[in-house]
Amino acid sequence: MKSGSRRTSSDTGPARMPGLDGTWEVRRTGGLLPPLVGVRKRIAGGRGVTSVGPLPGVPFRIAGLELRYAAPFGGFVDVLSPAGDGFDGRATFRGREFGRFRMTPILS
Repeated sequence: MKSGSRRTSSDTGPARMPGLDGTWEVRRTGGLLPPLVGVRKRIAGGRGVTSVGPLPGVPFRIAGLELRYAAPFGGFVDVLSPAGDGFDGRATFRGREFGRFRMTPILS
């Protein structure tokens, strides 16, 4: 690396988990989350968006198995664990879990 250049996530390896790209249905499995009817996560590359029905979505970036939401939702992070054909998730705010969910792929 050249002197004075900054390291990026691509310098240290992939910033995202393979297999996350695509559209996902999200279902509540516990905690303080609402039922999540119509909630989808759309992921491409190292970024994605969580949306409800036709409403504009909330953007996030991917860091390993974490979905880190952009401002003004900067304290929110979804922490994922592979589970079968999808992922189990823990919804956190500033490191504290407040809900759990399951992501399953929507096949097109």
